[in-house]
Amino acid sequence: MTDQQDSPKPLDSETVAAYLRLHPEFFIDHDELIPELRIPHQRGDTVSLVERQVKLLRERNIEMRHRLSQLMDVARDNDRLFDKTRRLVLDLLDAASLEEVVSAVEDSLRREFQVPFVSLILFSDAALPVGRSVSSAEAHQAIGGLLAGGKTICGVLRDHELSFLFGEQGSQVGSAAVVSLSHQGLHGVLAIGSADPQHYKSSLGTLFLGYIAEVLARVVPGFAQPLRSVR
Repeated sequence: MTDQQDSPKPLDSETVAAYLRLHPEFFIDHDELIPELRIPHQRGDTVSLVERQVKLLRERNIEMRHRLSQLMDVARDNDRLFDKTRRLVLDLLDAASLEEVVSAVEDSLRREFQVPFVSLILFSDAALPVGRSVSSAEAHQAIGGLLAGGKTICGVLRDHELSFLFGEQGSQVGSAAVVSLSHQGLHGVLAIGSADPQHYKSSLGTLFLGYIAEVLARVVPGFAQPLRSVR
């Protein structure tokens, strides 16, 4: 009588699957087994392993092409965004007056970037000859929370914040992106808005706004002195 311990233990499915993962060439060396393999199909039919592999590869290929198409669309959008930002930055550097600075920003954001609501506010205790300006105390009282940290803040703002930033148009703004103009002290705030509450739900798509704000913060003080911090 054969000893029970000498009998080979049956292999479970996990062991077989683990072996095949480590030896993907198994069916190349044992292709005579392929016709005997059957894998259930969604319709209840059976297909060979090769057919199943072809189907999976085809599905993965379609998915990869879809992802590649999305990446290409993002790349094209980024190229257009970069070109618009570059032209605006050059216009700001070429500006010869505060009026040209303000006009360049507002015109570019509205026409080139297709932003429906734009607000550029400079902080100054003295009246400025052009553009909108408020005292540092007034700005701090109205939107002090939006200015802390110097980062772009996006989302749905409070009614009084929208009113301060966009005036009478504030009630039409569903979401906004706000960034402070900061260079050796806080000089102002740049805000853009959309009627769609979901449009500016994260700062991911507003990187260009931070770039523009950095340039503005360095250009504006040369035409509007003195500018004081709200901190």
